Amino acid sequence: MYFYNVNELYRAMSPSVPLQEMIRAIRSARTQCEERGVIQRECAAIRAQFRQADNGGRSHNLAKLLYVHMLGYPAHFGQMECVRMIASPRYSEKRVGYLGAMMLLDEKQDASLLITNSIKNDLSHSNQYVQSLALCTLACMGSAEMCRDLAPEIDRLLRASNSYIKKKAALCAVHIVRKVHDLGGVSCIASSGGTPSDNSIPRVLHGAVVLIIELCERNPETLERFRKTVPDLVQIMKGLVLSGYSPEHDVAGISDPFLQVRILRLLRILGHNNEGASDAMNDLLAQVATNTDSTKTVGNAVLYETVLTVLDIKSESGLRVLAVNILGRFLLNNDRNIRYIAMTSLQKIVGTDHNAVQRHRGTIVDCLKDQDASVKRRALELSLALVSASNVRSMMKELLLFLSSCPAELKAHAASGIFNAAERYAPSQRWHIDTILHVLTTAGGDVRDETVPNLIQLITNASELHCYTVHKLYRALLTDISQQSLVQVACWCIGEYGDLLLRGECQETEAVQVTEDDVLDALETVLQSHMSSPATRGFALTATMKLSTRITDNVDRIRSIVSIYGSCIDVELQQRAVEYNALFKKYDHMRAAVLERMPVIEKNSPGHTNGESTGEAIKDIQPAKVKQGEPLLPPQPANQVCDLLDLLGGSEETLQPCPAVGAPAPGLLINTASTAGGDLLDLLGVLEPAPLAPAPTVPVYEKDGVTLTLSCEKQCDTGLTVTLTASNSTDSDISSFTLQAAVPKSVQLHMKAPSGDSLPARRTAKVTQMVVLNNPNKVNLKMRVRISYTSQGSAFQDTVQIDSFPGLDAAGQ
Repeated sequence: MYFYNVNELYRAMSPSVPLQEMIRAIRSARTQCEERGVIQRECAAIRAQFRQADNGGRSHNLAKLLYVHMLGYPAHFGQMECVRMIASPRYSEKRVGYLGAMMLLDEKQDASLLITNSIKNDLSHSNQYVQSLALCTLACMGSAEMCRDLAPEIDRLLRASNSYIKKKAALCAVHIVRKVHDLGGVSCIASSGGTPSDNSIPRVLHGAVVLIIELCERNPETLERFRKTVPDLVQIMKGLVLSGYSPEHDVAGISDPFLQVRILRLLRILGHNNEGASDAMNDLLAQVATNTDSTKTVGNAVLYETVLTVLDIKSESGLRVLAVNILGRFLLNNDRNIRYIAMTSLQKIVGTDHNAVQRHRGTIVDCLKDQDASVKRRALELSLALVSASNVRSMMKELLLFLSSCPAELKAHAASGIFNAAERYAPSQRWHIDTILHVLTTAGGDVRDETVPNLIQLITNASELHCYTVHKLYRALLTDISQQSLVQVACWCIGEYGDLLLRGECQETEAVQVTEDDVLDALETVLQSHMSSPATRGFALTATMKLSTRITDNVDRIRSIVSIYGSCIDVELQQRAVEYNALFKKYDHMRAAVLERMPVIEKNSPGHTNGESTGEAIKDIQPAKVKQGEPLLPPQPANQVCDLLDLLGGSEETLQPCPAVGAPAPGLLINTASTAGGDLLDLLGVLEPAPLAPAPTVPVYEKDGVTLTLSCEKQCDTGLTVTLTASNSTDSDISSFTLQAAVPKSVQLHMKAPSGDSLPARRTAKVTQMVVLNNPNKVNLKMRVRISYTSQGSAFQDTVQIDSFPGLDAAGQ
């Protein structure tokens, strides 16, 4: 019955059905298909009437077509009708024609050029409303060519006495300035802008201020010219602030807030980096900041624009403190949008006005409890920026409390910020270790990969806290083994300082009696847990092996645990187990020396290994490269050297000497030699080696905070090893970092796997890429390196040409 009524209603519609009846028929359609049928029949009727030469309902038909366009259906066939109606002398048709042009035409269509002459004629029309139609259309869809042709007409209207036309001409001039990029084409408009004092009527003044803002942002010469109008703008603004109630322009008790915001924005542009203009507006800004009502949204809008102006010009220190206090009041507002913009503004000035922002630290910390995720993120960023040496304990307590309850998407950012703040402002090593362990316990799965080696390096340096740390990590391991980073550090410490744990004597913490079986049970739980990653199992297996030299009653149990993983499906874990089994069987007499305690790990200490200076060129030791499976080997007697060389391979071959030996990390020092004589004893520290000059490292690329250095090591007459080291000095992390190299065709190139693909901020870690070159023809060696990475969501790519390689004989390469 309902469907029948809709069709009967439309069949009763004549070709000249009113717009209201067409809308009623469309809204009465029950399905999308029925709606399309109604619109198609009506569009066909409109097309037929457009073809008629004498059509009295042109505006009526175009109005219906515009409604169809608003519904999303094609209406392009009405473009030419718009052009014809704009040229009509009748105002009713001209009005609908201009409306249709603004909706159906744009500057990319050729039909828009057909109305240029009509707009020019209407700009000179005697009727102000016809002029207004032409100005609105030009400001809405005028192309660059159209704006350039009609700029003289707009210049003439800017000097008109009619305030209604003058306001619309000013707004149209703004569109012309934006479209015509060569400012020479709109110089006449700049000269017609006049001064704000010339336009006393508020609606004209508003349009003039918008035009001046646009001109000043695009042309430095115009900016210098309008700086002379600062006193006039100050007087106008004072009049608005001190004026009484005006029903025509009053909004919530604020006199013309839209004009006030525009004037303040213009003052900010004029006073930027200009002391004279800034001095002229300081008193006004203080007056606006103190006299504007902050209980209404309108007043907050004016105050926020005032704050932005104060912070952007060369204002007095007292005025800046007043601006920060206003932002502090915004933080107490119930509107989350106002709190968000307040924290965004404070984040920008915390570096320059740190003490002023610190006064609102309590309010900012309270915003961490807000339910809105955006407000929480801003509050977290601002709280991390407020951490200093004087408040690190109190701020870290609040941040750790926030970390325990924050959303999952903020945990990684919060943990990274806490690590950086703790490293910079830690009052003691124990506090530093406790803070990092608290983060690992709370958000161990969301921390960066370099957290584990960094904490290990910190623990090894704090020798007086080894007993305290191993006891605390052991209790944490018993409580939760799901946090992989925490479990890895705990296993490492138990393997290194298990003897301190078994003693049960610790002055810093409550004494707990731990037996050997308890410790091995905990490590075996980690090895067998489905939550443990392969890397975590590697830490646990190495810790179990190291305990074989620190306990006395359960060595057989350790041997059985290690032997089980000799057939593990994980290749890395299997290799470690096989090597450890070899230590138990064939080289048991060396096990104590191989598995002794690690020395202090020096962070980024080139030229040193195991605390001794060597003659080799040692690469920078990155924290991410520390592995517990590479223990230190002290000097051994000469009769054990061959056993040492055969430890993992069991080879009986005579080894050939190597021209250079690198020591990338503390671990098993294995060299090759033709005999077990002087060279091997020299390697193990029995003899004093003659120091060699380290390979020079030179920077080859430095741009946007990314630095790339190069060092070379000549392997033979034609062989060369090039080491490229990249670091990131910016405040944001870099991901997807890759290096690609190209050399001449006669040179053979082999790129080894890089050490990573991410560069943390502030040079906390580096990426190393080794390139092996073979130059048999000894051509002039050159290399081109392409650098690609992603920072803050944007991809970057650059190329650097390397023409010289340090430390090489030019004739040889």
